[in-house]
Amino acid sequence: PKLGMIIVKKRGSARFFARDPRNNRQLINPPPGTIIDHTVTNQEWYDFYLISQMARQGTVAPTHFNVIWDRTGLKVDHMQRLTQKLCHLYYNWPGTIRVPGVCQYAHKLAFLAAQSLHTQPHENLADKLFYL
Repeated sequence: PKLGMIIVKKRGSARFFARDPRNNRQLINPPPGTIIDHTVTNQEWYDFYLISQMARQGTVAPTHFNVIWDRTGLKVDHMQRLTQKLCHLYYNWPGTIRVPGVCQYAHKLAFLAAQSLHTQPHENLADKLFYL
């Protein structure tokens, strides 16, 4: 099977800006879908920053993706686009989120298990997404 492993880090201090096309001297938040994969990334790693959502207030915070294992055969830009598209797959929010939906679901499941599941869930829930 083709497999890829990516470390997703949403807590970071990097901030990026774009020039406002209406006023070249003013800086604005980059639009959603912006990928930064040079200059500020590590030249020895397969990593990139992704801005997947809009900031309603303040500065948008990018998410850092570090591909540590890649046997998918995808081109770099296809892997980057795939991560952006996966940020649309969280169905509890109408827009994009900072991390791919599968990461957010895993986070919610881990939180639920740590906080409230001290016994096995009922067998009728085995094939349901009850933790949402």
